[in-house]
Amino acid sequence: MPRFAANLSLLYTEQPFLERFDAAAEDGFRGVECQFPYDWPAAEIATRLRHTGLQQVLINAPAGDWAAGERGIACLPGREAEFRAGFARALDYAQALDCPRIHVLAGLAPAQLDPARLQATYEANLAWAARQAAPLGRQVLIEPINPRDFPGYFLTRQAQAHRLVEALGLPNLKVQMDLYHCQIVEGDLATRLRRWLPGGNVAHLQIAGVPERHEPDLGEVHYPYLFELIDALSREHGWTGWVGCEYRPRRGAVPGGTRDGLGWLRAAVTG
Repeated sequence: MPRFAANLSLLYTEQPFLERFDAAAEDGFRGVECQFPYDWPAAEIATRLRHTGLQQVLINAPAGDWAAGERGIACLPGREAEFRAGFARALDYAQALDCPRIHVLAGLAPAQLDPARLQATYEANLAWAARQAAPLGRQVLIEPINPRDFPGYFLTRQAQAHRLVEALGLPNLKVQMDLYHCQIVEGDLATRLRRWLPGGNVAHLQIAGVPERHEPDLGEVHYPYLFELIDALSREHGWTGWVGCEYRPRRGAVPGGTRDGLGWLRAAVTG
């Protein structure tokens, strides 16, 4: 079966952030990811990782003013200095946590700006970030996100992301393929996995039930079939990435809310 990583920004929210590492390890996860770890000292997170034996597999770079509605700044002209400072901070955390992947959010596209200018800014920022990360052995990831959750998001389709990666030609610039977002925008997930996973440009997968973004045993996507497909493609093509569990437990932030919803994980591991 695929290697599953708990997203600690959405799972175990019934507990303080630093206590979620223990909970994830107790439930059998061997990897974790999180969106923005910057409210906690990297040294404290690293201590939790060592204590639990977990691997930090993914973090996001700072994404602008999230509380004000920003969803990344990589495509925004005039914000280059802020982008570089934020990415440098992400690299520091990735080094301290031995985290191999940093996701860079593209941002929301202002309607008044020329899309070509946004594209040029996005490409220049990603190229700069990938070149900074390469000597440190880190990958830079981009993720198509559905416009229902993030209206106006600049990057929404798999082909768009892959074209950009191939055009820039930087070996540590990769795609983060979130099957929740992909189902909402494009569907046909099995065909898209067969198309994109063998090519070497997908470094990370994520999952959630569709449409409510709850556990992957609820909704319109039959994940057991996809897990078997991912496993088969991994064996055939040598894919060694993680599958991030980036969903909102349907019982929410109540005691045991996350753990009570992990029957899908137990079935996947034992089945």
